[in-house]
Amino acid sequence: MEEKTPPYLSKDMTPNIENLTLIKGQKALVTGANSGIGMAVAIALGRAGADVCVNYYAGDAEADAVVEKIKSYGSQSFSYKANVSNEKEVMAMFDEMKKRFGTIDILVNNAGIQRDAPIDKMTIDQWNAVISTNLTSQFLCSREAIKEFKRRGVKPEISCAAGKIICMSSVHQMIPWAGHVNYAASKGGIHLLMMSLAQEVAPLKIRVNAIAPGAIKTHINENAWSTPDAYNSLLKLIPYKRIGMPDDIGRCAAWLASDLADYITGTTIFVDGGMTLFPGFATGG
Repeated sequence: MEEKTPPYLSKDMTPNIENLTLIKGQKALVTGANSGIGMAVAIALGRAGADVCVNYYAGDAEADAVVEKIKSYGSQSFSYKANVSNEKEVMAMFDEMKKRFGTIDILVNNAGIQRDAPIDKMTIDQWNAVISTNLTSQFLCSREAIKEFKRRGVKPEISCAAGKIICMSSVHQMIPWAGHVNYAASKGGIHLLMMSLAQEVAPLKIRVNAIAPGAIKTHINENAWSTPDAYNSLLKLIPYKRIGMPDDIGRCAAWLASDLADYITGTTIFVDGGMTLFPGFATGG
């Protein structure tokens, strides 16, 4: 009798992400989801079976395109414009999600910006913009999600956990970055925000983790990869010798939000091609 190939494997027995509906029927919110990493995460969650609220701050057409892509996989989706560093707007967004989807099972805190400058030239507005968007937004959205997770509790037919939060961090939660102190500080803050939340809510069967991307090919860091010289210079920092793609992060997020990762909480997964291996020391330092 011929053995059937499991639905999550291709005929050559490699993982088939297209058919891996790990989170079917779950309700997800992804912030900053109309471009770059956030877009890839939102689409990956929709492909894996989740209904997705696509949060964005600017770019109506791009957000609508993400919604349509998610719907093409048979999942439900809608876009919601909100500044996730604004408490009232965040609360209104969660109210709308509960109105549309009934609840939330997965939160991906992805929204982030850079406002780079040498420390002696960095303005308070540059500092506040990055801390508010990158760090305060994660506090606000996590707080609202946890309220709903606690209210609803575990639904075993949906998930082993009462809820899952994924905080998008960066390799710069551990690698210093001169000229980017506001960004590095925000990511260091995310690291301990995530761990502290995880410690607090784990007894409630709520999982909180982080993904820390390395160099990913997105518009925000285009100057690091858009020319051959820049790209070759970047590869010196990446032992795996390729730049990451947004889908690398999307696939990780879909898995981390699923019950396959049910015993993981309080952990940061570095998706960086080895950037955090300090490649400058590979030849002895």
